[in-house]
Amino acid sequence: MRAVPRPAAVTAYVVALALWSAVVGIPNDPIGIALWLWLLATCWRGELSLDFPRDWWPWLLALAVYGLARGLVDDLGWPPHVTWPIRADEWLAHLWGGRTVPTVSLQRELCGDPCSKSGPVRWWDVAGSTVYASHFVVGLTLAGILWLRSRDVWLLWIRRYVVLSYVALVGYVVFPMAPPWMASRDGLLPDVARISGRGFHALGIERTTMVFGGLANKTAAMPSLHAGTAFLVAFWAITRLRSPWRWLLLLYPVAMSVTLVYSAEHYLVDTLFGALAALVALVGCTWWERRRERSRVSAP
Repeated sequence: MRAVPRPAAVTAYVVALALWSAVVGIPNDPIGIALWLWLLATCWRGELSLDFPRDWWPWLLALAVYGLARGLVDDLGWPPHVTWPIRADEWLAHLWGGRTVPTVSLQRELCGDPCSKSGPVRWWDVAGSTVYASHFVVGLTLAGILWLRSRDVWLLWIRRYVVLSYVALVGYVVFPMAPPWMASRDGLLPDVARISGRGFHALGIERTTMVFGGLANKTAAMPSLHAGTAFLVAFWAITRLRSPWRWLLLLYPVAMSVTLVYSAEHYLVDTLFGALAALVALVGCTWWERRRERSRVSAP
């Protein structure tokens, strides 16, 4: 049977994914995204890629375990930190002349005083929802592209991506923390609204979990994995690319951090610790790989 030409197969894939996202919702969980990447690999190669599940299953299992553990640590019973991040963000705001936490000032300036979920949706709300939702797809989509190009490079990236999740998990266990919307609900901050999905909701765009997206944890805020993943993508690309334009990739984590603060999902200090977590994953994995390589070379 004659194989379908690659351009036609990839075009059919893009159309199918667009229709799925419009009717069912944008894939939002690691396994669901991986299934779509597997289909992309099949369309790209013109044959069923049986080596895809063989390579990917250990990492997807690790992400599923992370998603389960993230929700379980919420039941440990440790009270979340509430006032510390407020004081930290107030101190950071004072560095540039601000008077209150950046979430409050941003929502007053860009959303309203008080900000309401049902208020008018501006273009930056749609952009914010897009940036926020990109967290769930960018890291794994990059992994899928790298897998098609070079399995060795893919392995370097997926290792850092998964390690970052577990670095963040340690933070959720050691330092559970209430995000701004929760502090506002409890009367510790002026009225702020949780509006990360408001732009998508106005357009009728939904995100959907196909297989397993993990368990929710409302106090999994320190560090911000959204910011950490965005910083990891930028740091990783900057270290591997040589174009002077590569530094513009830092605009992605900056946009993610602004979105998280504006939407009351995270404090500014969370995003800074997210950047630190990305550096820990990047440097830690590099150190481990070099150490293993030295051991391999020196072995008889």
